[in-house]
Amino acid sequence: MATLVLAGASTAVAQEQPITSPQDAQCRDEARDQVFSAPNPKRLSPFDLGAEIYHACMRRLGAEGKPPRG
Repeated sequence: MATLVLAGASTAVAQEQPITSPQDAQCRDEARDQVFSAPNPKRLSPFDLGAEIYHACMRRLGAEGKPPRG
């Protein structure tokens, strides 16, 4: 139960971050619009799928660097 509460709190915090650029706003809209219709072969949660859509959009627009190699 505590994990569920913490996950909900972290989701709320992420959604409250201020928009930092036009690309940020565009990618947030794209993620929100596609999260329930995009293919999800990894069976991610809607939050994680939305984050993937958002970061892919930011990379596509050149507003985000490539992820670090690990």
